[in-house]
Amino acid sequence: MSRQLRLGVNIDHVATVRNARGGAHPDPVRAARLAIEAGADGITAHLREDRRHIVDRDIDRLMAEIDRPLNLEMAATGEMLGIALRHKPHAACLVPEKRTEVTTEGGLDVLGQYDQLVRPVGELSAAGIRVSLFIDPEPAQLDAARRLGAPVVELHTGAYCDAVDPAERDAELARIVRAAAHAEAIGLECHAGHGLSYDTVGPVAAIPTIVELNIGHFLIGEAIFVGLTNSIARMRKAMERARSATPAGSGA
Repeated sequence: MSRQLRLGVNIDHVATVRNARGGAHPDPVRAARLAIEAGADGITAHLREDRRHIVDRDIDRLMAEIDRPLNLEMAATGEMLGIALRHKPHAACLVPEKRTEVTTEGGLDVLGQYDQLVRPVGELSAAGIRVSLFIDPEPAQLDAARRLGAPVVELHTGAYCDAVDPAERDAELARIVRAAAHAEAIGLECHAGHGLSYDTVGPVAAIPTIVELNIGHFLIGEAIFVGLTNSIARMRKAMERARSATPAGSGA
């Protein structure tokens, strides 16, 4: 039997719409509750240094008002480390962050930033927070994550999702398959996310060594047309259909 595939819903861009005009609406915490009703196993929120979407009061309320695990995406900075240690979410996913980027551009360079990551990974883990590292699907980055002591990696699926040429997309998917298998071989729990849509989620959901997908922007955009619960429910069905069609142990 295939292992269960969890869905984490990222609510950042509900906050983006709210912040475009100010005020309280639309409320990302309400979106989180609706996502849970629609089948989300957890909620992801990225508290950026510039607070461009999620803001501190959103984290306060999410911790107090939702009954599913909160995955706090964050840069490995002193400010964000302090916030995470104060709130103690279920998980913290360390991501690269640049003020000039529109969205996260590629994975965290665990190899190149190894020394800078030792403290945040160690302190978060000591506080009982499950640490995940958002990385490109490269074995060397996975090996560095394992040495660092992070129990979870999230594979960046952006290159796969953005590929237009079928051969390029197949090559990027093959990278993800190999990386997910390597993660399991070295004892890491493997998640994946970034840019996934109804059109791209199936082949990733079918990888049996991936146990969680984190999806946000597409679901929030689709909700404009069909409603948030409908967009999430359809994604959940697509994931389950792909996973159930894959024989256990298959790599694709």
